[in-house]
Amino acid sequence: MKLRQRLGAGPRVPAQPARDAADRECWTAEVLRADDALERFADDWDDLHRRCSTATAFQAAPWLRSWWNAYGRPGALVLVLVRRDGRLVGAAALLRRGPFGGLTNLGAGLVDFTDVLLDDDCADRAAAELAAALPLRRPWHSLELREVHPSAAVQRVYAHWRGRRHRYTDSLCQYLPAVPMDELLKRLPGKTAQRSRVKLRKIAESGVVVHSATAEEVPHAVGELLRLHILQWQDRGVTPEHRTARFAEHLTESTTGLVATGRAVIHRFELDGEVVAVNVVILGAPFGGLYMYGAHPKLREKLDIAGLLFGAALDEIRAAGIPVLSLLRGQEPYKQRWRPDRLHNQRLVLGPGRLAPWAAARALRVRARTAAVHLLRTRMPRLKEALSQRRLR
Repeated sequence: MKLRQRLGAGPRVPAQPARDAADRECWTAEVLRADDALERFADDWDDLHRRCSTATAFQAAPWLRSWWNAYGRPGALVLVLVRRDGRLVGAAALLRRGPFGGLTNLGAGLVDFTDVLLDDDCADRAAAELAAALPLRRPWHSLELREVHPSAAVQRVYAHWRGRRHRYTDSLCQYLPAVPMDELLKRLPGKTAQRSRVKLRKIAESGVVVHSATAEEVPHAVGELLRLHILQWQDRGVTPEHRTARFAEHLTESTTGLVATGRAVIHRFELDGEVVAVNVVILGAPFGGLYMYGAHPKLREKLDIAGLLFGAALDEIRAAGIPVLSLLRGQEPYKQRWRPDRLHNQRLVLGPGRLAPWAAARALRVRARTAAVHLLRTRMPRLKEALSQRRLR
């Protein structure tokens, strides 16, 4: 008793009333397959999004709804909802892959992070209920989730899953602390830091004006972004999907909703009265990141584009009180110069029970692809070196 009082724990009280209160809670779960389910539950979904500390912009209702409207197939949407006393406390938006019960995440290759939503106040119980409600009953059913952050909420669901489960390495993401630029430059070697300071000083003296688009201005700003994005990559091969009308529709609709709710910002950079660059910065409790940008090729001759966009994103994230700047997926050279911390996303595969041949086969295919990629990455440099030595001979 004395030790408990010294530590500030106070006297011991019976725990039975708390357990009785928990027993009186009403937990329910449902699986919805209607194409308009995301639309109907958008308000509840976004309310839960604000109570989930691991949620990113890619789990917000505006992003999921716009992706589904642009890319979804009729009859393929699967929502799993968990409620405590009628309040939504767990949610997963899934996509049916084919006729045999295979499920995956929404977003395909357009999302950098996949997750479910769990209320922070009851995350573990909600995860257990969500795991039990997943529609994976037949031996051939499976669920594959791509681009899962190691600290994502769905990791709790994975821990509660009682059937087969497999975890693999997925894309590399990189992170930096959201600190003032002067402090961030201390991560760089002396000469690199000095060159970066010169470039940043040139940006500050250039007269570039940064404007944050309102929700009403987003459609026009997205049009400018895509025009500049295609222009900057025209000689290097732009991603084909970025040229499509459905991608433009998705990016416009999703970003409009995210900007209106404070979960994204679009910056327009003007120089001498002309828009020379536009970027999209996503904002979330765990981290923020520069999702996509477009810049006029001629701007590269005048200023350091990476420094310009990166600096504006860093200022935005720091102003929002977000502790980490994510550089999202990819290992582009402009990211490496900041010496970021590296962390791989994960790929999770779940199947029902020990006899789950479809889930097991899916896991084996994932393992084979992962091994092949690793082999190429380790052997290719050696092969190039050998070929180079032959040419020298």
